[in-house]
Amino acid sequence: MEQPLSSPTFDDLLGRARGLVRDGRRAVLGIAGSPGAGKTTLAERLVRVLNGDGAPWVAHVPMDGFHLADVELERLGLRDRKGAPNTFDAAGYAALLRRLREENDGDGEGEIVYAPGFERVLEQPTAGAIPVFPSARLVVTEGNYLLLAEGSWARVRAQLDEVWFCELDEEERIRRLVARHEEFGKDHDTAVAWVLGTDQHNAELVAATRDRADLVVKKQ
Repeated sequence: MEQPLSSPTFDDLLGRARGLVRDGRRAVLGIAGSPGAGKTTLAERLVRVLNGDGAPWVAHVPMDGFHLADVELERLGLRDRKGAPNTFDAAGYAALLRRLREENDGDGEGEIVYAPGFERVLEQPTAGAIPVFPSARLVVTEGNYLLLAEGSWARVRAQLDEVWFCELDEEERIRRLVARHEEFGKDHDTAVAWVLGTDQHNAELVAATRDRADLVVKKQ
């Protein structure tokens, strides 16, 4: 694996993303990182700027659409571990990434592929919320566990042309994550307890996968 760049600029990232698409083949870029590290912000900015080149050719498919619904988490006894690796449909996510890579490859013709989304207010997945059109030559996907090598998650990395790892100062990451939980309905004490408990355990799992990334992006 190539040595990650130390502090790539956003222009560096744009050039690197564009370079993943070769010979008309659809490419899939993964952005990993701990909860609150800025993965979604980076992905959305990349997609917005790259699509500003002309006709839209980049799609954004977050991993969060593969959260198990709360009713299933209750059945499994995992409601208080929501966000942990075993509270996602990892096999389904890997299968979608494989389909995105293999369908509409080269000529830009074919069917729309629908991906699930995630409703932050309800904290529930929503089926068929994200259309990926045949014209998409680059798919940007982001989530915590793209580099995890356990169970069905091990199938994910093989479907990604590159994975970038978002890294943010730990104190700032925690502050932002608490604020996000409060924004979507938790009171301050509950938000802090969740961030320092369930979220922190997940963050440690994610941090241990950093060395498997192709590039480390230090966020501010």
